[in-house]
Amino acid sequence: MIVDAHCHAGIGDGLTGPWDTSAPLDRYTERARAAGIQRTVLFSVFASEYGCANAIVARIVASDPERWIGFAFVHPVHERGQVASRVRALVERHGFRGIKVHRHQARITREVCEVARRLALPIVYDVAGEVSQVRLLAEEYPEVDFIIPHLGSFADDWAAQRALIDMLPRYRNVVVDTAGVRRFDVLEEAVRTLGPERLLFGSDGPWLHPGLELAKVRALGLRRDDEALVTGGNLLRLLERER
Repeated sequence: MIVDAHCHAGIGDGLTGPWDTSAPLDRYTERARAAGIQRTVLFSVFASEYGCANAIVARIVASDPERWIGFAFVHPVHERGQVASRVRALVERHGFRGIKVHRHQARITREVCEVARRLALPIVYDVAGEVSQVRLLAEEYPEVDFIIPHLGSFADDWAAQRALIDMLPRYRNVVVDTAGVRRFDVLEEAVRTLGPERLLFGSDGPWLHPGLELAKVRALGLRRDDEALVTGGNLLRLLERER
């Protein structure tokens, strides 16, 4: 089964760009189906507060729970003191399977990590190039699984991506996704250094084409079993372990 570990959906309130305005899934769904992608992790676009945004994602997940996997987007500052109750409600009422935080809005906090630890949920934390914090997270919360998208930087920060790859062999509770990684040599280095067990295929849909992002993984020329790990097996095993 091919699973996209990184896709946005729903409506935001920022109106500064697609990332905080809206993420319609109609074209993504067509492209993913054509590429053979069977399941997708969904989290909201950016929002100043995620109550409404997560509710929209919950409705999408409920419309086809065999197709969509919901993750709760949280704002560590604007939702301080409410993270536990909001995430728990999404898990218990809507079957959400993880948490998403973005450094662009705020650094992750102990409150978020404690919620993930108590509820046994993975955290997708986009560090936006600030890879040094990954060391602190991995050491402070060894029982929490962290997914670092874009190999640490969507901004194509080669130095940050290389630094993250060099760091991660010491921390087995951290994996990376391939979404939007433009330097193919960095993907190759990640496989060589970390092994296929530590990579997740992600597209950063609906704005990036899932078929093109999947083609990058296939271009790595992995053995069939190893490619199957990257394109779905690793994520499904992680979610099953957390469950």
